[in-house]
Amino acid sequence: MASKPTPEFRAEAVRLALTSGLPRKQVAADFGIGFSTLSRWIQQDRRNPEKPSVQSDLEREIAELRKENRLLREERVI
Repeated sequence: MASKPTPEFRAEAVRLALTSGLPRKQVAADFGIGFSTLSRWIQQDRRNPEKPSVQSDLEREIAELRKENRLLREERVI
């Protein structure tokens, strides 16, 4: 039986899924967890009243810039 993931592991997976601009399926695969598990963790994180559910403007901007940067790199390769 696999060991239970640590809260830090879960938090990092959720953070990357929400801010990296990468597809959630890729983030789940990178962390070695199922897509449905990551989706459940994200839902639980959003419902957690102790943690703000809205990303800060800075986090949102970083995610958008990373996504744009990735797209520009892909276009440059083509």
